[in-house]
Amino acid sequence: MSGEDETRGDDEIRGTARGTAPVPLSVLDLVTVGAGSTAADAVRTAVGIARTAERRGFHRYWVAEHHSMPGVASSSPAVLLAHLAAHTATIRLGSGGVMLPNHAPLVIAEQFGTLEAMAPGRVDLGLGRAPGTDGATATALRRTAPGRPGAPAPHEGADEFPQQLAELTRFLDGNFPDGHPYARIHAVPGPVQGTSPGGVQSAHRPPLWLLGSSGFSARLAGSLGLPFAFAHHFSAANTVPALDLYRASFRPSEVLAAPYALIGVSALAAEDEREARRQVLTGALSMIRLRTGRPGLVPTPEEAAAHHFSAVERDFVDGWLGDVVYGTPDAVRQGLDDLVKRTGADELMITANAHGAPARLRSYELIADSYGLPQG
Repeated sequence: MSGEDETRGDDEIRGTARGTAPVPLSVLDLVTVGAGSTAADAVRTAVGIARTAERRGFHRYWVAEHHSMPGVASSSPAVLLAHLAAHTATIRLGSGGVMLPNHAPLVIAEQFGTLEAMAPGRVDLGLGRAPGTDGATATALRRTAPGRPGAPAPHEGADEFPQQLAELTRFLDGNFPDGHPYARIHAVPGPVQGTSPGGVQSAHRPPLWLLGSSGFSARLAGSLGLPFAFAHHFSAANTVPALDLYRASFRPSEVLAAPYALIGVSALAAEDEREARRQVLTGALSMIRLRTGRPGLVPTPEEAAAHHFSAVERDFVDGWLGDVVYGTPDAVRQGLDDLVKRTGADELMITANAHGAPARLRSYELIADSYGLPQG
């Protein structure tokens, strides 16, 4: 890879901090469906958030793959990203992430090659090794069944993640060695079109990110010299150890000369602290229901306020909200600044967990205002 390409790669991965923000700010959207609204409403809200983020100078907007969760409409990241590409012009779009064990690597290479053709130079491919759902749904996704002759157990997809990643990378780059069973198979759109007679296709493809909530992907991302995204928003206790492991494992590559790590953080700003807590309590109640096997739509603030929380549930809420940055814009800014200082994160990816579109959109605007981000 040439020096020019290395610079381009760093530009695609490394964002620019704007206003008074200590690091680049980005958005993670679960495309949540609130009680009383539809999946179509959720997708319209996603477009609104992406366009707001673009206008206010957020660096990137990612969607995450989840399955069999009524309150999350992001089961098909590639489909959502294609829609969002048609409604935005400059913001980076990506997956945070595609759960690679759920898919054939060739399919992911084809999907993201298509996205690259739709939005050249602004697509990220973030990859995770978890199923993004429960074990039974993972089995349905991977067409595996315990006891079926020759069928792998559902967990084996995650165990084979490094091999799947290597295969996906070769499909994206079009460089299987001679003699490999896949040497004559090509992901299209992709590099093969540029090497065909008359081809003018660019060899550029979306940069790869590894996602994680523990040390496995941190170590793998470091050893491969890839950027790393950590799910602080649901695994806060592991954030600093995972980032330390990533940095200690890092080996310079053609992609990155030095480590680059972002963390996902749940944050919500409102005009006053009471309203902010009222909004984030909906996410806490939603998580209680998910963790107890009762996933549903995101409850309204009124429903969350009226819910009788048991002692166990109150403990869960206190712990959950302890890792959420919420309150007035000044309080959220201070909380995000403190998080950067504590973790050394190179970028913050903010997810606003609340019931309705107005609260979520307003939160991103208030956070942007608190850091003096451009109006656009």
